Amino acid sequence: MMRTELHIPSDLKFLTIVEDWLLGCLKLELGQSVDWPRQSSRLRLALVEAYSNVVRHAHKEQPAIPVLIRVELQDRDLALEVWDQGEGYDLSNYFAPDPSDKQEGGYGWLIMNRLMDKVEYQLQLDGSNCLKLKTRLPESV
Repeated sequence: MMRTELHIPSDLKFLTIVEDWLLGCLKLELGQSVDWPRQSSRLRLALVEAYSNVVRHAHKEQPAIPVLIRVELQDRDLALEVWDQGEGYDLSNYFAPDPSDKQEGGYGWLIMNRLMDKVEYQLQLDGSNCLKLKTRLPESV
C-alpha cells in the first residue's frame, strides 16, 4: 500500500510538475511491471483534465488557493483524489454535451469517465470538494 499527497498552487504552469510527480510515484512503486508508454498517457490526460478544471473553474485562476492531490495505490488499484476549495459543481445539473451543439464545456467529465474505471465527485467535505478517479493498472505483457 502506497499513499502520498501533493499540495500545489492553482496555476497551470505547474501542470508538468503534477504529471511528473504522479508518474514518478507510481513508477517507484510498480517499476517495469507496467506498460508505461500506454498507461502514462491515459493517466496524464485524466490528471490534466482534473487539475485544470480546478484551476479554471473551482479556484477561478487564484493561484494562492492550493490544490491537494492524493494518490493511493493498493497492489495495482490506483485511487487518485483531487481536492478543491471552490463552491463545488452540482452534477445533478450535468448533461453530457451533444457534439452538434458545439458547446465548449462538459467534455472533461466524459473524457475522465472514458479514461478511468470509476469517477466520483463529492461535494463539500469539510469545506472542500473531492474528485476521485479510480483505475486498475494492468501488468505489462
